[in-house]
Amino acid sequence: MDENLIVNIDSVGRNTEEKTLTVIGWAINNATREAADIQVEDNPVIEAVQIERVPRNDVNPLHHLPNETECGFYITIKVSEFKGVLFITFKKDGAIDEVLLDLNKRYAHLMEEGNPALKNYGRVQKIKNHLKINGLKGSIKSVVRHFSKTDYLYQTWIDRNEIKTADEYKAELSELEKKPLISIAMPTYNVSRIYLKKCIQSVIDQYYDHWELCIADDCSTLSTVRKTLEEFEMLDSRIHVTYRKKNGHISVATNTAIDMAKGEFVCFLDNDDMLAPNALAEIVLAINKNPDVDLIYSDEDKITKNGKRKKPYFKSDFAPDSLLCNNYICHVAVYRKSILDEVGRFRLGYEGAQDHDLLLRVTEKTDQIVHIPKVLYHWRQLKTSTAVNAKSKTYAYDAGVRAVRDALKRRGLKGEVTQGALPGHYKVNYAVTEDHLVSIVIPTRDGADYLKTCIDSILEKTAYTGYEIIIADNGSEKEETMALFKYYTETYPDKIKVVRIDIPFNFAKINNIAVKEAAKGDMLLFLNNDTEVIREDWLTQMVSLCQLKHIGAVGAKLYYSDDTIQHAGVVVGIGGIAGHIHYNFPKRSNGYFGKLISTNNYLAVTAACLMVRRDVFEAVGGFTEKFVVALNDIDLCLKIYDLGFYNVWTPEAELYHFESKSRGYEDTAEKKKRFIGEANMFKEKWPNYIENDPFYNPNLTRNKSDFSINLD
Repeated sequence: MDENLIVNIDSVGRNTEEKTLTVIGWAINNATREAADIQVEDNPVIEAVQIERVPRNDVNPLHHLPNETECGFYITIKVSEFKGVLFITFKKDGAIDEVLLDLNKRYAHLMEEGNPALKNYGRVQKIKNHLKINGLKGSIKSVVRHFSKTDYLYQTWIDRNEIKTADEYKAELSELEKKPLISIAMPTYNVSRIYLKKCIQSVIDQYYDHWELCIADDCSTLSTVRKTLEEFEMLDSRIHVTYRKKNGHISVATNTAIDMAKGEFVCFLDNDDMLAPNALAEIVLAINKNPDVDLIYSDEDKITKNGKRKKPYFKSDFAPDSLLCNNYICHVAVYRKSILDEVGRFRLGYEGAQDHDLLLRVTEKTDQIVHIPKVLYHWRQLKTSTAVNAKSKTYAYDAGVRAVRDALKRRGLKGEVTQGALPGHYKVNYAVTEDHLVSIVIPTRDGADYLKTCIDSILEKTAYTGYEIIIADNGSEKEETMALFKYYTETYPDKIKVVRIDIPFNFAKINNIAVKEAAKGDMLLFLNNDTEVIREDWLTQMVSLCQLKHIGAVGAKLYYSDDTIQHAGVVVGIGGIAGHIHYNFPKRSNGYFGKLISTNNYLAVTAACLMVRRDVFEAVGGFTEKFVVALNDIDLCLKIYDLGFYNVWTPEAELYHFESKSRGYEDTAEKKKRFIGEANMFKEKWPNYIENDPFYNPNLTRNKSDFSINLD
């Protein structure tokens, strides 16, 4: 979303007899002073769409638009039935917004406000526009119907997915062989009586009943806390309370609660949050399916003071590099008690980041980690809570830096750790500990102008000096290309070489030959010829990650020329095969829960800029040459992952990628036929990952690349 794009819906009317919706409004790019383009997204219920553009005399003067600008619109949509939702997309010069229409409602208008990170400025500007054009009364009406699309979709997701009843869970649980005691450890301190009662009640309401609630009150000064705890302790014999005589803060208090635990597994719960009623049931089901499990975690959402659920966080399976940079696991987390004892439980001095510190230490000891892709924890949104205000506990992020630094020391790694672009995100700059030679392999065929841009940017902007450039020439013929080759090889004889590979175009084979015949490096960087370096430390950043023993492929952050995202990791299954995630997001966007501003594990990255150690590349047999043009890079990454390595993407290596300049797009009948053949071959080879990419989430859509909720 972009604050420059202003979309206003005046009204939505429904004609039940003709089965039509009429949407009236206006949309402009306020930066370029132009009307936005409109597209009604495909939907099986749509039979016909008519869009009429008109000038708006009430809008054009306010936004200094020419009188003839047709920023207004009348959209008539004929449907077969009033069922489901429709999306209308508004675009102009890189800015984009969407309006969601609920066909089940009489007058439905649900529009996304835009990127929350824009905060006050964008909101104030929109309020001013509403007041100027609609007046106070009209603006109030607009706000009332102006819901968040994401929250609406989430409620729809809840209605469709959380349908398993208590009786169904209990019947399934009764047949389990293993029914462990789950100890819920909860420290309390001066918490509101209202939220404390709701928190404890959420435990009592669990479908699985073999639990104990171990509460350690950290010397609360509010009398209502003790009164509430005493009431619940009398109510249920499974609730046990210890009253600490001295305030020790969160780590000490939680350890006191763990001391009380008798269960095989320990679940942590904050004193104002809530467990979903099926939380322990799902955890016990997971334990029975994975009897050796040491750590279980789930998806989560936020819950308002009024009990409204919103902002779901659908997480990936275990991702070690993601976890180092951000505690994405967070809630709910359940540990085998023996491993808590082994690592020493919570450490003093890490208050605020004690969960992150514990997770880093535990995951160094075990790989028996299970992720349940269901929302089992509701994190209370309060003004003093990091659930709603990340800056409310800044001490937590200082402690987080220390926790990550400690993790590097324990792992024998050298590097610097600083706070990232968002609170709770950390930037890890690993020290390059050896002199690695990077062989940069650039396939090309003519196109001297953009090849020169690419290579010159490497030569001029790369701080890391230990590299060689191998130009893999696949049939260049033009004089200017030959002259450029001669210039580079004569000017940089020890740095640049040209390898002539006269074969029919096969991206995979060209790269394999170039590596075999010319590359001397212990690290390989496959780079498209239509790229341009932005940051001087790009290669240093990639080498620093590639040197790590657990890492396979390393990908970079690539932009189109208009500074929108071209590549920020690949999700297998997007679009039925694989797709770039965060595609077309603005350069400065934080992405889904900060994924665009911190290092993250993905199942695959694009070979437009992909680094891998030579030994790993050779161990998987290089690129699969049956994938002549498409999907060979994704296939390479999946082979690497199957060999036991994690692939990683970093936002710290930034380049422009002008995409497909050398060969063009798959837009001819022959190219489309070849692509379909390679796509089918990919589907046959990797059906499990297409069905479930472990670094994505089944609750997120496969139809878009924006981390939308899956309502299919």
